[in-house]
Amino acid sequence: MTKQASKQKFGLTARILIGMFAGIFTGVVLQTLFGTSGDFLIPLGVTTLSINDFFVNGLFHVGGSIFIASLKMIVVPLVFVSLVVGTCSLNDTSKLARLGGKSIGLYLMTTAIAITLAILFALLIGPGEGLNLSTDQTYAAKEAPGFAQVLINMFPTNPINSMAEGNMLQVIVFALLFGVSMALAGKAGERLTSLFNDLNTVIMRLVVILMNVAPYGVFFLLAKLFTTLEFETIGSLIKYFLLVVFVLLLHAFVVYGTLLKVFTGLNPVMFFRKMRDAALFAFSTSSSGATLPVTMETATKKLGVKNSIASFTLPMGATLNMDGTAIMQGVATVFIAQVFAVDLVFGDYLMVVLTATLASIGTAAVPGVGLIMLAMVLQQVGLPVEGIALIIGVDRLLDMTRTAVNVTGDCMVSCVVATSEKEFDYEVFADKDAGKNIENVDFEHLKN
Repeated sequence: MTKQASKQKFGLTARILIGMFAGIFTGVVLQTLFGTSGDFLIPLGVTTLSINDFFVNGLFHVGGSIFIASLKMIVVPLVFVSLVVGTCSLNDTSKLARLGGKSIGLYLMTTAIAITLAILFALLIGPGEGLNLSTDQTYAAKEAPGFAQVLINMFPTNPINSMAEGNMLQVIVFALLFGVSMALAGKAGERLTSLFNDLNTVIMRLVVILMNVAPYGVFFLLAKLFTTLEFETIGSLIKYFLLVVFVLLLHAFVVYGTLLKVFTGLNPVMFFRKMRDAALFAFSTSSSGATLPVTMETATKKLGVKNSIASFTLPMGATLNMDGTAIMQGVATVFIAQVFAVDLVFGDYLMVVLTATLASIGTAAVPGVGLIMLAMVLQQVGLPVEGIALIIGVDRLLDMTRTAVNVTGDCMVSCVVATSEKEFDYEVFADKDAGKNIENVDFEHLKN
């Protein structure tokens, strides 16, 4: 069987799943045989090499790090070029205000729904009741900037530096202004538009290349994670862990599916089927930003969202959409309150919903945003921030799941906005094989 025939037999989703399960199996086997420390030594002449050094910090670390670095490498050029192409094609520049209003409104609405569901189910199940957990760890909460300062920081003083630092809010703002300027610049703008269209085609081809090496990167990432994962920690927090996963899945399939059907009339089953690749990428990388190239490809090639919409809503969603994090915050707040025997009243829970929803914008560009937002929420209702140390041990695995939920929400919002703006290709969405053979994708329609 030729290499091309093998790729046709096993689609991208199947190859990623193979990489995922192979990585998990390898990690579990190595941990079972040698423990998380990997102390088993391999004799190498006059010296020895531990399993941990050879596999975890060697092969798995290097392979996974290269894969993540490759994905992050393409994010800034992809967002900038794609957003410029989409913006300069707008005949009505006032459309940007509509897109922004609809997108931010939908992201805030789904975040509010997410944390409300999390609190309700946490109160119903009681994940922290009867637990006498203790920890010798401490968590020092970083200070989040004020909302006014975040608004100021959205506008770059040096766009090149913003791109170098990966400050996506500043990159988005500069790309929007640059695209509008091109649309208003006459002949000069038209010449630049042609150049950016070609750049966009080349960048999307690079996305295809990276997607085809993804199964190997996924293997390295999950093999390292499951070699070092402390399963005892998950065991002691199993009720909290399973509850967060349950609410995440409920929000992804029921809430997103319902909103998609109500606002667009689209078939949720087809939507979720076409989201598999992007969700698997997000689960493996734990980064909405790193998954953005795949999310863009999924939205435009498989779901039928026009590039003029996807290039605006998806980078914004990767930065602002915090539904998965909000669910973790809701469950964690109730869990920590129950562990420390602190009774919260209805007003406290309402404050949690409002704080987490508004903080999803106010802390969008802050590193470690999930735990910073949780620290803000805990401080708002008078709970000890040190309680975060109790859940850090299982947060890495939960982070993978909530990132997949966030990416799914990004695409759902993109579909809603695209249909409302009549920038949606229903034939592409209805075609179950659309975008399936990514090696042969024609990128020319992205220019429209």
